[in-house]
Amino acid sequence: MTQSADRPRIRLKPKANARGLRHGFPWVYANDIVTDRRTRKIPAGALAVLEDDKRAPIALVAVNPESKIMCRVLDRDIEAQLDAAWFESRLRHAVDLRERLFAAPYYRLIHAEADGLPGVIIDRFGEACVIQPNAAWAEAHLDLLTEALVKVTGVTTVLKNASGRTRGLEGLDDVNQTLRGTAPDAPLPVPMNGATYMADLTGGQKTGLFYDQRPNHAFAARLVHPDAQVLDVFSHVGGFGLAMLAGGAGQALSVDGSAAALDLAKKGAKASNLADKLQTRQGDAFDVLAQLGEEGAQFDVVVCDPPAFAPSKQALDAGLRAYERIARLAAPLVKPGGYLGLCSCSHAADLGRFRDASSRGIGRAGRQAQLIHTGFAGPDHPQLPQLAESGYLKAVFYRL
Repeated sequence: MTQSADRPRIRLKPKANARGLRHGFPWVYANDIVTDRRTRKIPAGALAVLEDDKRAPIALVAVNPESKIMCRVLDRDIEAQLDAAWFESRLRHAVDLRERLFAAPYYRLIHAEADGLPGVIIDRFGEACVIQPNAAWAEAHLDLLTEALVKVTGVTTVLKNASGRTRGLEGLDDVNQTLRGTAPDAPLPVPMNGATYMADLTGGQKTGLFYDQRPNHAFAARLVHPDAQVLDVFSHVGGFGLAMLAGGAGQALSVDGSAAALDLAKKGAKASNLADKLQTRQGDAFDVLAQLGEEGAQFDVVVCDPPAFAPSKQALDAGLRAYERIARLAAPLVKPGGYLGLCSCSHAADLGRFRDASSRGIGRAGRQAQLIHTGFAGPDHPQLPQLAESGYLKAVFYRL
């Protein structure tokens, strides 16, 4: 008897896009599935064989009857076994790419569907890794995943981060854990773009640091000169500000609502031998931008990297208005001939709509602009071509 014979069957409705699934789309929504008492009783995280409406097999999937994404495609081989070898193969494939791209082991190691592990995020910080198992199947196989991760990478510490709205949508808990080794008792130094960032793996946002902006940090650093005054809004632990200082800027002002994040930015500046060049200002970003405008402050480079204002389609219109408002408040703070960088991590706001909202805001501020650069997440955040959500990050840079 084959392995698949023991697995439950999930059948698509006739109008579901079976061709798209065969061509690489990784998700099956609940309203595309023939659901009955049997399918609704499949435990969250269990494996099943996905079939088209004519009962021809399509893929091995992980099932969660409680989620709108009821099935996640794991393997085109319906006989595949999710054993140690399966996880090690996926991890080795991911490690090979990162080792070609980065000289030191500081990067996103697994970027969910694009790396063949749906709903799984793994960021590496030298000898430590932080896993976000944001899907029920990953939570169910967390021990195997952890063992494979240690074997393939040789890391000594593995932490589980259970924050984020996705786990709630999957019906999962929000309890962090130390899966291997000992959790660090202080933030870890992370070298990027000539600066040192301090990553709080246990108390910081998400996994402790955002690697996705690395190439956009590098581009912003190319815009500065030795006397440049730069402003980094929604700076988190130093983001663009530290990169621009490392690139030669004279002074940077980092603005964030979190005192803890700004404290880490200061520690990063000290570790980068740039402490005398970084100032911080805690407060609501919209309020601080307005205050700086009233003060008549001006900067050579201003970058705004807010959280997702449009995390869903329902929030899109409000999110676009927020992006426009950010641009309108930030543009007057840029010196003539200076640069404005605006970022969005909202997958619901595609590049065109985000760029249009940003350009409208600049125009409403009475400034003329040249769009000089469009940036995305780095190559350690690969995109799955069939899944627009995997290309969530956009950055647009203007000369005003």
